[in-house]
Amino acid sequence: MTNRYIKTPTAISFSHIVEKNFTLSSSQYKDLVIPNKNYLYVRDFLSRPLQRKDLGVEVGSLNYIGKSTHYFLRTKALQEHSFIPEITSETAVPVNPKVFVNFNLKKGDLIISKDSNIGEIVILDKDYPNYMLSGALCKLPVSERKYYLLAFIKHNIFREQLDFIVPKGATIRHAKTMFLDCKIPMPNHNSNNTIKFVELLTQAIINKEQIIRERHNTIFSLIENELISNQKTNKFKFELPTINDIQQTERLDTSLYCKDFKYWNFLVKNYVNGSKDLISRGFSWARGTSLEQGFIGTRVDSEKYHKGFYELVLPTNISQYGYVEKSTFIGTPTKLKTIEKGDIIFGGEGFGKGRTYVVVDDSHNVATNYHGIRIININQNLTESIFIRCFLAFWRSKGMIDFIGVGGSGGHCAPSYFHLIETPLFDDNKQKKIALLYHNPKINYQADTFTLDNFLEHDNAFNEKAGIYELDKTAKQLKEILNKAIDDIANDREVNINFTV
Repeated sequence: MTNRYIKTPTAISFSHIVEKNFTLSSSQYKDLVIPNKNYLYVRDFLSRPLQRKDLGVEVGSLNYIGKSTHYFLRTKALQEHSFIPEITSETAVPVNPKVFVNFNLKKGDLIISKDSNIGEIVILDKDYPNYMLSGALCKLPVSERKYYLLAFIKHNIFREQLDFIVPKGATIRHAKTMFLDCKIPMPNHNSNNTIKFVELLTQAIINKEQIIRERHNTIFSLIENELISNQKTNKFKFELPTINDIQQTERLDTSLYCKDFKYWNFLVKNYVNGSKDLISRGFSWARGTSLEQGFIGTRVDSEKYHKGFYELVLPTNISQYGYVEKSTFIGTPTKLKTIEKGDIIFGGEGFGKGRTYVVVDDSHNVATNYHGIRIININQNLTESIFIRCFLAFWRSKGMIDFIGVGGSGGHCAPSYFHLIETPLFDDNKQKKIALLYHNPKINYQADTFTLDNFLEHDNAFNEKAGIYELDKTAKQLKEILNKAIDDIANDREVNINFTV
């Protein structure tokens, strides 16, 4: 991302070099320019000075264990795209309870990274009594204007200041607590309402992120309960593979013979209404275009849309909750394969393996790369496509995509293995109920009627009926409005208090 507040001079004077003790490093001559001179420092938002108890603790990898009631929160739990923590098996490590340190983590606590993803911050969405902070994390004691501070730390203005004041190659830990010296601009125009506007937007984004996860968990619960509660009379019995089993699959590079795979696969095949594999159900597939320069020739990459560019939906940018965290854009004279309404984008390899997203709107000039596999519903049934996407996400959460796939470094689950993905034949009503939690096309976000006084009430009413897709879409709109407001404050412009993009 281009720096907007750090300016590089086109020329320097000899006297300036003398002031810098004859240092010729270009970074020493950059200036941080924030037009608004009315600001507080991060430390001014703290209700008390930082104490040792606010700083995380390292327990050592020797204390990591397979299963535990207590967890160690890593910096990976703090992600740029999210205001609340991402709790996964990679970001929260089970630790020996004997070395656990109680940080009394409560809903609403601000957690900032002092190392690794430097300056990243989240707000806790609930109490985390059995979680401790790694040595790279810090809990900020903030009680007033918490959401205003959070919004500015999430904005690029904070990152640029950190890049400016922390030497390259260093981390906040090595630089102690320099992040406390970052400036947080305060509004000079319509001050009280502007602060309220920023805080309302931030609260609304957090609410939507929380509800997305609730919808996600509800979808998984509905699928699992339906499977377990509606089994035929057969009972599962695990048996080790025979020579015949191995000869039939012709594979040793797989976990198809493990107990977990066999158990979950049995539940689907033993479902009272039956099951079909993905291909037999009426789905086909197509790889996205290889975007290597050697294949497509000329290409121009951009973070913003330009006329004639393709929007790229890449598997690495698909959230585990089924939406696209961010899009990038590419200009090329080569004609790329584009995706269409009803397509499921499935990550075939690497970090994005098994991540899925459904195209629910008419799509124009949107493409994916070779790692993005289009799963195409020949039946052209959007509800079924959404249900299958939700089931694939559930299957991934149970490790089934990994069991079917192969290879190291993330491995791959190629289309040649899709016949191994068994799907249950839920009736239409059950599919609709699950699909509605992902996408509800019958509701509108009437932002032109929102005011400072009624915004949260109307926004919450929308959230109650919205699916994951709509929640993410409106959260992105609010982030766009929020970022514009922060830019206006930093540049000493009056903020337009309006909830429409």
